[in-house]
Parts: sequence; C-alpha cells; structure tokens
Amino acid sequence: MLGIIYFSSMNLTSQRKFELLQQQSEPFRALLYDVDGTLADNMHAHKAAYVATAAEYGIALDDKIVDELAGWPTTAVAEEIAKRYLCEINAQVFARRKSAIFIADFIEHTVPVDFVREHLLANIGRKRIGLVSGGSRKTLEQTLNVIGLTGKFETLVCAGDTPNGKPSPEPFLLAARRLEVPPEACLVFEDGDPGVQGAIAAGMGWIRVDQL
Repeated sequence: MLGIIYFSSMNLTSQRKFELLQQQSEPFRALLYDVDGTLADNMHAHKAAYVATAAEYGIALDDKIVDELAGWPTTAVAEEIAKRYLCEINAQVFARRKSAIFIADFIEHTVPVDFVREHLLANIGRKRIGLVSGGSRKTLEQTLNVIGLTGKFETLVCAGDTPNGKPSPEPFLLAARRLEVPPEACLVFEDGDPGVQGAIAAGMGWIRVDQL
C-alpha cells in the first residue's frame, strides 16, 4: 500500500526528525533523495547564483522563483525566467554561467542538512539508495563531495538523464528501474513542490523534509 507522507512544521529537534525519517521509511525498499535543499543546505547559495547570473542579462530577479521551481533543471528555469521577464536568454549559456558562479563563489561552503544526510548514511546496506536531482552532474558531484556523500549511493539521476525533468515522474522512474525496485516500494525525500509532484505521478511515497 502506497503511503503519501506529509508533515506540517512541528519545530522538531534534528534527532527527532531523523527518527521520524527512519520510522516512515521502514516499509520501503528504496530511498530516493533530492540533493539541493534536501541533502545539502544550499538553496540560499543557488538563489544568489541565479540572481547574479540574471543581473548579467539586466534582470533584477526575484529569487522566489527558485523556490517555486525547486528541482527543475537549470535550463528550464532559465527558459521560465526569459518568459516572465520578456527577454531573450540562451538557456544553455545561462545554465553554464549560473553553475560557474555557484561553483566559484559558493560550493566549498556547502553544509549538509544533517538529519537527512544521517538518514541516508544509516540506511546504506539496508535499503537501495538513489539520488534524483535537476542539477548538472558536474555540480552535483562536487556538492556531494563537499558534504561527504561521494560513493554513498547506488545511482544518480540528474539533468539530461531523462527527456523531461521534475515535475515529470521520468527521473524518479529511471532511478527505480536502475535500482530494480518497483515505484510503489520507493520513498522520495524532497524540499519542493515540483519534486513532490513527480514522486506522486511516479506512484511513490514522499516526504517534504523542509516541512518537518
């Protein structure tokens, strides 16, 4: 039976959040984690990199768009920015520049979301573990290295691995196929609506870690 899991903000301690994740993940065979904002506490840095990149195009970007589109591939976010601000943007060029700014100015200062990171580590060997992100592989690999998770998972699905990114279910379903686990036996950990929408469409359970 599929469990759709959602917690309202309860001002819990980090240890209690970890315990809740352990309890709720027990029935599932595979755990699929988003990276930015879920395993890595770096959404403020990604926002700053988007704002800096947009400024080079003469755009005073409202960074709330990054929260709204959390989990989208950077190229898709760039296309949405172009649409909303009525300007021409080469999405691939924008994405490369945003990634370069993020790596140069922010990535080495990334810290983990401690209770999510500890949950992943505690389930190595107990569950199949995959990461599903809208970020580029190069940036994700560096982020994971900084927060000490290199080699701690079995598969990484990132931007470009499927025809459509979040909120499409395609990235989640690809991760499930790679792990050889049916979708209904997968639990997704996310910090944004697009990722949750993708998990639901894939027939998976989900937890919004930012709302614990």
